[in-house]
Amino acid sequence: MADENFLTYDVVVVGAGNAALCAGISAKENGSKVLILEKGPIQKRGGNSFFTDGAIRTAYRDLEELREVLPGITDEEAARIYMPVYNEEDYYNDLMRVTEGKSDPQLAKQLVSQSMKVIKWLYENGVIFELNENQSFEKDGKTHFWGGLPLKTKNKGVGLVAQLNERVAELGIDVWYESRAIKLEMENHQVTAIQIEQPEGIVTVRTGSVILACGGFEANQTMRSEHLGSQWDAAIVRGSEYNTGDGLKIALEAGAQAYGDWSGCHSIGTDLNAPKVGDFTKPGDIFKKSSFPLGLIFNNEGNRFVDEGADFRNYTYAKYGREVLKQPGHMAYQIFDAQVHPMLRKEYFLEEATFFKADSLEQLADLIKIDKEQFLQTIEAYNQAVQEGDYNPTVKDGKGTKGITPPKSNWALRMDQGPFYAFPVTCGITFTFGGVHVNPTGEVLDKEGAPISGLYAAGEMVGGLFYENYPGGSGLMSGAVFGKFAGASASRYVRGKTKDIVNQ
Repeated sequence: MADENFLTYDVVVVGAGNAALCAGISAKENGSKVLILEKGPIQKRGGNSFFTDGAIRTAYRDLEELREVLPGITDEEAARIYMPVYNEEDYYNDLMRVTEGKSDPQLAKQLVSQSMKVIKWLYENGVIFELNENQSFEKDGKTHFWGGLPLKTKNKGVGLVAQLNERVAELGIDVWYESRAIKLEMENHQVTAIQIEQPEGIVTVRTGSVILACGGFEANQTMRSEHLGSQWDAAIVRGSEYNTGDGLKIALEAGAQAYGDWSGCHSIGTDLNAPKVGDFTKPGDIFKKSSFPLGLIFNNEGNRFVDEGADFRNYTYAKYGREVLKQPGHMAYQIFDAQVHPMLRKEYFLEEATFFKADSLEQLADLIKIDKEQFLQTIEAYNQAVQEGDYNPTVKDGKGTKGITPPKSNWALRMDQGPFYAFPVTCGITFTFGGVHVNPTGEVLDKEGAPISGLYAAGEMVGGLFYENYPGGSGLMSGAVFGKFAGASASRYVRGKTKDIVNQ
């Protein structure tokens, strides 16, 4: 709740997820008096960050550099780890490849070049990292990592949010809950104050700068329908119910330039019976279903509709969610047999997972709502199309199909060993790609490309980074990088403004 005695702050941060908390910490480190606003109650703080599995994509030289933020790894353990290099060029190329070259080069280079520096900064500020077991396999007595995503935060997004909030408290940063930012006050194209809606009424806080880091519009059904298409009314919201586009509305009203892929979003296949919005009592991304490269995906008409083996899941899962949404009933089935079932991610084995099991494909078809005849024909055609080769799910093994559409380009095994499993999935929207135009230090730009004095943005509000698709783990990294820079930039701006006043 606001206190009438404390209505002036150097920097006000709107939002309380990863990007916002990083922005607040950075601004405080740079000498500013900071206020953080959380739209939800304290028990629902953390935004979408709370629901992530904590995987965070960074460029790194080698295992020894990663050990700087993983001090618990002993020399003996390190000797049993194979860690391929994932340098800045690798990261940049992955980002450009999955966005079809559309990612803003300046923003992409800032994300990539600063990623490891910011990881180390997070570590210095109390964030605890672990090796990401989902990106490794055991071979010849060694743990082999793959896919450029070996790092995650301890206890997933829950741990990240808790650790950042601990640092916020240590630094003495004020946080107001149930406080929704509704309008910026401007004079001469400069931010002078922000209006905040609280249960008791509207409060106006005078401030030299505002950092908007309160997410996209994924939880706003009207905006989803307007910008993404009417079919998105049916999507499950995987994260915070509070990401309804407030920050975007505020920024655009202040003259910000809309930027990026406003018709695109991050979405995945998630359990058909997952909550309609993120459940803060069941966090940690437990409903996602991302092991589809090991199996096949069918719609209820009995047909496949994507190449499950086109690439590693980290590079396809964010776009395949919308392919599920396009199917009849906005749902699909992920099908696995006994060969691959033990390799599924652990989310498939949780009590929350919905699945069907049968000893034969015919029996499985009878258990699920699918066109049985077409389903069996599709599997028979697939099995006949599978080519010989060495199966290796840790690399793009080239073991694919021939003569069917869609193909399965990698990891194609005949589907013929019972028991068989069907996991019904629907589309879960994670975050929207459209945002506002910022420069690499987080300043929000107007329609002419000039900075709006005192206005900054970070996190999902940064437009221009992700188009059509997204490399897994880049969202948390982007939030931290642009949050840190926005906080430092806002603090520098306020200091400079104060000096100008003093020297007048």
